[in-house]
Amino acid sequence: MTPKHASLAEIALFASLSESELQAIAQRAVERRFGSGEMLFWEGEACAGIFLIVQGSVKIFKTSAGGREMMLALESAPTTVAELPLFDGGPYPASVRAVEPVVSLFLNKSDFQQVCRQYPDVALKVLAVVGHRLRHLVGVVESMTFGSVTERLARLLLDAAGVAGADEFDMPLTHQELASRLGTVREVVSRNLARFRAEGLIRVQGHQLRILDRAGLERESEAEG
Repeated sequence: MTPKHASLAEIALFASLSESELQAIAQRAVERRFGSGEMLFWEGEACAGIFLIVQGSVKIFKTSAGGREMMLALESAPTTVAELPLFDGGPYPASVRAVEPVVSLFLNKSDFQQVCRQYPDVALKVLAVVGHRLRHLVGVVESMTFGSVTERLARLLLDAAGVAGADEFDMPLTHQELASRLGTVREVVSRNLARFRAEGLIRVQGHQLRILDRAGLERESEAEG
């Protein structure tokens, strides 16, 4: 198995594919590297293909007319970005920037479609990922729409613990990125986290966050009225 082949096998999108299916993709994929802060693509650009992230992490975000960024997701290898435009023919719906140095395998649109025609299971796997992303975006909309910033922040921390499967987990987002995710400003996030710490609800050490009082944090997350 070649290194490229092995990298593809670790991506959830392709985990159940056969050796021949993986080989078909590996033969067509081209390595692309990006430095920290470098753009993979901008929202609105014509879709050239799908990026298979094999090392590093990326931020998916939208930009308002005033230039304010709203983070939609933080994705770490092994993962994929830019699946949806492969099916609807539209431009990239959001921008993607490398958070740290990224190694990716790029599969252009025509090659991807050729693989899907040859191996229909590939298309079904990609649609499953698209469905997962849609559910995630519904949650993002909810987190930015319902309740106060305090309630939404508490829900975000509880959700992060749920994903981690433990009350102690790594929080890779900065206060500014949390603010972007919640549709507010950094100072408000910092003030609420400080209050959560002061009241013994959470403990923060570097990037590690631990929920100390789950019941108390759940109360904070409940919308008033």
